[in-house]
Amino acid sequence: MRHATLTVMTTQTTTIYTRRAEFLAGIKDTFPMVIGAIPFGIIFGAVAIAGGLSPAAVMGMSLFVFAGSAQFIGANLFSQGAGIGIIVLTTFVVNLRHALYGASLAPYVKHLSQRWLLPLAFTLTDETYAIVISHYQKHDDSPYKHWYFFGSEVIMYLNWQTCTLIGIIAGQQFSNLANLGLDFAMVVTFIGIVVPLVRNRPMLICAAAAGITSVLANDLPNRLGLMVAALVGIVAGMIAEEILLKQRHNESKETQS
Repeated sequence: MRHATLTVMTTQTTTIYTRRAEFLAGIKDTFPMVIGAIPFGIIFGAVAIAGGLSPAAVMGMSLFVFAGSAQFIGANLFSQGAGIGIIVLTTFVVNLRHALYGASLAPYVKHLSQRWLLPLAFTLTDETYAIVISHYQKHDDSPYKHWYFFGSEVIMYLNWQTCTLIGIIAGQQFSNLANLGLDFAMVVTFIGIVVPLVRNRPMLICAAAAGITSVLANDLPNRLGLMVAALVGIVAGMIAEEILLKQRHNESKETQS
């Protein structure tokens, strides 16, 4: 009797991570956000020109400030004759949310040198944060995720500069460009940023609390309503998370007993 032996060979697919692959993936994943930011950048250039800023000043803001909402507010305050102190304070408050972004990203980038941290911090945007934090939370062994971070920021930065320049030119040619309502695209973009991140009940409560608070606190001076909404959302999310953990703990004890 002949005995046939069947040998089954299993192969494991090993993913090879490279700097180039991560960089290009960051660009690719950020591209939908770039589409939404295009009209926002164009409108900023047009609005800033209409507000009395020179083309060089408008372009300089995008190059060296690179903060869409803060740039809009700064240009608006300038057109209203506000002093430099008020402009700096207001834009500082508006951008305080980036401290929250930095705190959540810190565990993932703390091993990087200052040569990496400084440019990554300077070019961090809301869109890039949403894309990058999701990428860092993936369970893989890539040692080059900061290149993904960098790729996302590069495409956002270049897009913003290009759109600002287009807006400057258009603002000089068409006086009513800022009144066309194109800024709705940024609202849609931010909705697209937030919704994929709402993955459980505490996150939903956090987003709902922050959204409701932002509407109620909209009339606070110097855009303080944004920070109030952020803090309320954080506290609500933490409380909801704590309640959920207690519920799971009690259910676990009941199951064991």
